[in-house]
Amino acid sequence: MSDTMTAVRPGAETTRSARTEEPAAATRPARQRDAYFDNAKYLAIVLVAVGHAWEPLRQDSRTVTALYTLVYAFHMPAFVLISGYFSRTFDGSPARLRRLVTGVAVPYVVFETAYTLFTRWSSQDPGRPVSLLDPLYLTWFLAALFVWRLTTPLWRLVRWPLPLALVIAMAATTAPSIGHDLDLQRVLQFLPYFVCGLLLRPEHFRLVRRRAARALAVPVAACALGLAYWAVPRMDYAWFFHADSAPELGVPVPYGPLMTLAVFGCSLVLVGCFLAWVPGRRTWFTVLGAGTLSGYLLHGFVAQAAKHWGWYEPAWVRGPLGVIAATLVAAVVVTTLCAPPVRRAFRRVTEPRMAWAFRGTDTGRAGIRRAAP
Repeated sequence: MSDTMTAVRPGAETTRSARTEEPAAATRPARQRDAYFDNAKYLAIVLVAVGHAWEPLRQDSRTVTALYTLVYAFHMPAFVLISGYFSRTFDGSPARLRRLVTGVAVPYVVFETAYTLFTRWSSQDPGRPVSLLDPLYLTWFLAALFVWRLTTPLWRLVRWPLPLALVIAMAATTAPSIGHDLDLQRVLQFLPYFVCGLLLRPEHFRLVRRRAARALAVPVAACALGLAYWAVPRMDYAWFFHADSAPELGVPVPYGPLMTLAVFGCSLVLVGCFLAWVPGRRTWFTVLGAGTLSGYLLHGFVAQAAKHWGWYEPAWVRGPLGVIAATLVAAVVVTTLCAPPVRRAFRRVTEPRMAWAFRGTDTGRAGIRRAAP
C-alpha cells in the first residue's frame, strides 16, 4: 500500500468541476492491500490463539509460563500498534464513522452478547447478565478500539501525543477506582501503543525490515526469552495484561508508573523484533490477514469449549507433547477461522453494511472500502 501521491505535471490542469471529479472518484479502483501488514496481522492473531491455548498449561511448566509471558509482552501491543497505524486517516467524517459503527461497535454488541450466552452454558452460570459495559473475555479489544479511534483527531492535534498517552497510562495504574466499565484500565494502559501507531510512517516499518534489524532481532528475542524464564518466579506476568492497577496487583502505588514505562519499553522492542521478521512478500497466509477479525472473535469459543469439555484433563496434555499439540491445534483453528469462506459466512456480523441505518449509504460505502486497512 503506497502512501505517496502522484505529482501533478507542470502545466497540467489543476482545477476540475465537481461534476467531472465525482465519476472519476467513483470508478477509481480500490486501494490494494499491503501484503506485509496482512502477514503481520495473521501472525499476530496466531500468537493470540496460541497464548490462549497455553493458559491452562502455565501452572505445570516454567518453560510454558516463560513462553506465555514473552508472547503476551508483544502480541497485543503489536495488534494495537498496527490498529493505530491504520487509524491515521480517521477524521470523524460520516464515512469513517459509519465504518467505525459497522466494523467495531456492531461486532462488539453481537459478540459480547454471544460470549455471555456461551459462558452461561460453558461455565454453568445461567444467571450471568448481558452487560455491554463489562467486556467479556476478548471483546475488550473492540470496546477499546472504538474509544481509541474516536480520539484520533485529538492525538493529531496535541503537541506531544506519545508522552501524554504514557502519562495517562501511568496514572491509570495508580487508580483502582477506575473499575471495569468498558475495561477502562486496558483502554488507558494500551493507549500508548495505539498513539505510537498513529505516529508511525511507512519509512519506520522499512527501517525495522532492514537486514541489520532482522539480524539483531534474533539475539534480542533470545535474551528476552531467557529474561522471561528468569522472571517467572520473580515477577507477575499480569503486568502485560494491562488490566489492573498496581494496588490490584498487590504492589505499592509508585510501582505502577515505573512498570508502565518499563513494560512499554520492553514491549516496543519486542514488537520491533516481531515486525522485523514479518515477510513483506505475498505468502500462502497473506490472504488470511484480511480475516483476522473473524479469527480473533471466533477462536475464543473454541478456547472456552476446550476447557468446558476437559481437553486439558488428560495427564499427557500437561507434558511436552501436550503443549506441542495445543500449540498446533490453536494455530490450525485460528487459521481456518481467518479463511475467506469463514470470513464471508460471518460477514453479516463482523463487517455488516447496514445500509438501512444510514443516510447516503451508496456514496459512503465507496469511501468506506477505500478507507479500510
